[in-house]
Amino acid sequence: MTTEDTGRIPGTTGAGPRTRGTWMGADHPRYKWVALTNTTLGMLLATINSSIVLISLPGIFTGIRLDPLQPANVSYLLWMLMGYMLVTAVLVVALGRLGDMMGRVRIYNAGFLIFTLTSVVLSLDPFHGGSGALWLIGWRIVQAVGGSMLMANSAAILTDAFPARQRGMALGVNMVAGIAGSFLGLVLGGALVTWNWRSVFWVNVPIGLIGTVWAYASLRETGVRRPGRMDWWGNITFAVGLTALLAGITYGIQPYGGHTMGWTNPWVLAGLAGGAAMLAVFCVVETKVAEPMFPLRLFRDAAFAGGNAATLLGAIARGGLQFMLIIWLQGIWLPLHGYDYADTPLWAGIYMLPLTIGFLLAGPVSGVLSDRFGARLFAASGFVVMAASFAGLLVLPGDFDYWVFAGLIFLNGLGGGLFAAPNTSIIMSSVPADSRGAASGMRATFQNAGMVLSMGVFFSLMVAGLSRSLPDTLSSGLTAQGVPAGAAHQVAALPPVGVLFAAFLGYNPIEHLLGPTILGHLSPSAAAHLTGREYFPHLISQPFHDGLVVVFSLAIAMSLAAAGASLVRGRHGALPESPLPVSPAAARTPAPPAETGTPAVSPVPSSGTSAAVSPAPSPGTTAVSAPSRKAGPTSGPSAGALRGRVCDDAGQPLAHATLTLVDHGGHQRDLARSAEDGTYALAEPEPGAYTLVVSAEGHRPRAVRVVAGRGPVFSEVTLAGAGGVHGTVRHGHTGHPVPDARVTLLNARGDVVASATTATDGTYTLRNLAPGAYTVVATGYPPAAGEVALGDGGAHRVDLQVGHAPG
Repeated sequence: MTTEDTGRIPGTTGAGPRTRGTWMGADHPRYKWVALTNTTLGMLLATINSSIVLISLPGIFTGIRLDPLQPANVSYLLWMLMGYMLVTAVLVVALGRLGDMMGRVRIYNAGFLIFTLTSVVLSLDPFHGGSGALWLIGWRIVQAVGGSMLMANSAAILTDAFPARQRGMALGVNMVAGIAGSFLGLVLGGALVTWNWRSVFWVNVPIGLIGTVWAYASLRETGVRRPGRMDWWGNITFAVGLTALLAGITYGIQPYGGHTMGWTNPWVLAGLAGGAAMLAVFCVVETKVAEPMFPLRLFRDAAFAGGNAATLLGAIARGGLQFMLIIWLQGIWLPLHGYDYADTPLWAGIYMLPLTIGFLLAGPVSGVLSDRFGARLFAASGFVVMAASFAGLLVLPGDFDYWVFAGLIFLNGLGGGLFAAPNTSIIMSSVPADSRGAASGMRATFQNAGMVLSMGVFFSLMVAGLSRSLPDTLSSGLTAQGVPAGAAHQVAALPPVGVLFAAFLGYNPIEHLLGPTILGHLSPSAAAHLTGREYFPHLISQPFHDGLVVVFSLAIAMSLAAAGASLVRGRHGALPESPLPVSPAAARTPAPPAETGTPAVSPVPSSGTSAAVSPAPSPGTTAVSAPSRKAGPTSGPSAGALRGRVCDDAGQPLAHATLTLVDHGGHQRDLARSAEDGTYALAEPEPGAYTLVVSAEGHRPRAVRVVAGRGPVFSEVTLAGAGGVHGTVRHGHTGHPVPDARVTLLNARGDVVASATTATDGTYTLRNLAPGAYTVVATGYPPAAGEVALGDGGAHRVDLQVGHAPG
């Protein structure tokens, strides 16, 4: 059993892990359920707001007096839809990393507060027209920062709070809440916007206030907190690259230079190419920094890589479905069945309820079953079910029977629910405890980026499908009703994206496009027929269905590809954490005592690399050769002459070990920290003798004398642990072992030094502990505590008995 969590439980003292000023401590058996309910509320609030504006846009455009058919206003519409999702896609990784460093609960709570305050500001929009739209877009971006804080850390908080046997269920509920929120927002927005468009934002305020106060009062830091530095270059290159790429896709939907779309626009091409190039630079940067925001090493694990690939593909398929169904219902089906355009947002949300119900039914059940039977089959089968539902929608006529439509979207919701929980569980369980915040942010990035990409991809495909048949349909349909050929041709020349957004907003553009002059020359019956609620939807129904064939065909392909990515998970184990080979002897043999202060380091050359080592170094000296270069301190690892890995006496890599290179005059020449896989790199010093000091928390430091000469040397530095504690936790009445009990080690000041979870046989092990007096606490009701004093090394046994097994 390895140590999982370090940090400090707020309010703990040497007497036991009870939190200050709270009715329930983090050690309480019911604390995990408090964490689950609060993070579920946070995820619901964050994701409801990604779709509540989507369904409410007709009322918002009317409220701020913005004409959706003006070419200049298309950008406002797109950024109202995509701005929130774009910001969350960019920020969730950085905020997940910040949670690892500063505390996940702290960042999560701040997100709740920011989200609530911005909801108040959004509802107070004082402007109209373009200025009113910019107010909403700008404050939605600020609101997305708060939403990103919630999304990036909720899954990590739950992973820390729940034992492995219940983690799938908890993450499943949280993930279902996140995706279901995007569905529930459709119904909520449709209902509220018919009353007042500002109520779309008002509704967040009481929920946000309750959630914020509850989060600050009840949530406790129980996970790993790793002090470190922000990866500023990684954050900047990632934000610029992803923003440029997604902005290019956004503006590629709009017409340009006589074309139906803007893919020939130089700015669009520059955004796509520049964004892709910047993301490539980002990947290079992340391989060079010691503490990357996007730990690419995590993708060496097949479970993590496959899970995120499936998340991205699934988000693209689901996002396209949501947009297309809203257009289908609001712009075509509901008006054809007698619904007034002012009422279509509400009824579109109601008629999409089967999708939400299917998801809510399957999600929690899938999470529980995946804990028992494994997640791979559930995830893959969920995408197969989704692909089957897309195939059914593809053959459905434009004027469909609702109950057939309801059955197909219910099936789609079931498929999404089957996939969501096991996918999240495997992603979060496949990473080390101190990387869960970053992993949670990376998962959310793929999900949110997929939603934004789906809008660009599916709208582009839909516009391409419409452009083949829509102009002829509009021209012939209008002239058949007596509209002059010139006017009919002018309407037919309307960019398909304008028609698409008119349908998307539940807006009838015929009266606006023809104008009172042309309509006045027609008979009253013809004019009434043209401007009635059924003519325009009927006119675009067949061209829209032609576009749907292209869109849903791609959705089927995406779903099946995601199913394949899900099947990959579990077949391959994680790749080695370090690219440097580890000597078996070095892994088995502890470091010799540092009697002289200059213990030897065994060089471990990289495969295919020649390392020049002096044939006869003095005792305790590693000779390192390097070309002449002016020495000086650096801010991080470089391609220097001294590279290698730091590990413990069991051969496991040590992350965040400090390495200081000191010259003969006692001046610091370089300072670095080992990466997550234990690797390090120091700058090339001038030829001469140096001292390399290596230290890590809970380990005995080592001083190594190195001599710079010619060529690099790859060396492994082994740090011996100071001591360890192990034992068994048993039930006080039955004597049976207690699995999944949390064992926490506190020093004399009440700081949490280490913690672990007991195995199925009730055993635990805490390693690499410095000398001193400690208190060992095991969770239970009541908990149990013991004392232990550690010397310079060796393992000490502490067995504990608790009142009963933790809930």
